[in-house]
Amino acid sequence: MTSREIVKRAISFATPPRLPVLIGELGMCDTAYVPRLKPPSSAAQESGIDEWGCRWGHTDVKNMGQVVGHPLEDIRGLDRHPCPDYTDDCCYLDAGEALDTIAAQGKYALAGIFMVLFERMHALHGFENTLVDLYEDRPAMEALADCIVERHVTLVKEMTRRFPGRIDGWCMTDDWGTQQAAFISIDRWMDFFFPRYKRIFDAMHEAGCDVWVHSCGKVNEIIEGYIQAGVNVVNLQQPRALGIAEIGARYRGRICFETLADIQVTLPSGRRDRVEEDAEALMTCWATPEGGLLLSDYGDNEAIGVTDSGIKRDMYDAFSQWSQRLYGNPLPPLPAPAVGPARE
Repeated sequence: MTSREIVKRAISFATPPRLPVLIGELGMCDTAYVPRLKPPSSAAQESGIDEWGCRWGHTDVKNMGQVVGHPLEDIRGLDRHPCPDYTDDCCYLDAGEALDTIAAQGKYALAGIFMVLFERMHALHGFENTLVDLYEDRPAMEALADCIVERHVTLVKEMTRRFPGRIDGWCMTDDWGTQQAAFISIDRWMDFFFPRYKRIFDAMHEAGCDVWVHSCGKVNEIIEGYIQAGVNVVNLQQPRALGIAEIGARYRGRICFETLADIQVTLPSGRRDRVEEDAEALMTCWATPEGGLLLSDYGDNEAIGVTDSGIKRDMYDAFSQWSQRLYGNPLPPLPAPAVGPARE
């Protein structure tokens, strides 16, 4: 069975022969990313500016960076703001060759949207501005959100029109929570964001694609909204903050989880016993014998304080044992690690 079939079975609860894996650092990944070039007409030609015109910078802490320049702090400039043109053929010049390679490898093909809605709103308008204006200037926020939705629906339709049936899923990011709760109430989320997410996700489903969404923080209530909007896979990297047992009791069997040992508590500790505890809890509370879980990774060890890369192999081994127990087969053997300092 190909990697693509294993992933699709896990997502659809159709009994995969093993646990799917997405850990490129270890040389084992059942999925592959479909590249998309930035529109040549976008503001992204300038260094540090993304295709929506947001300026990025870095803090003293090693990480992906953050938006430090919000081009629509004054929302009155929305009508004049240059948004990315995803109808431009140049966006997709590299995708066809990549899809040929992905198909030859038998992998699951994932296209992506970075900052799909809420994150893109506050990247453009500013975080505090966005939260305040959701209450004080709803018409302006509706116009901003609808502009983003329109562009991203266009992106989905343009890519899937050019490569019909070849893209298996769309992965997106939209962080929604602090360590204690979501940024807004679930009632406000369902009223404002739910119908707009659903429009994007419906376009993906109409093209025959699965919907994957990443969201950090304690997003326990929002997962229900994602399910109702049509999300197939939710990427959660802080399972201990969410409450592994609670999330399992509410959502096990209703959505597929993409997860790993907790990136805040477990992996930075470097302790194999904690990794094994997380693996057991996740495989018994979130996975089912029919599927529903993908083993993933956080791709920046330094950003999360992982100083011993061997802990990722420990995690792989722990989940491999649970793959054997639940599905009858362990994970594939990993390539030999690069020679480096001996572990203590």
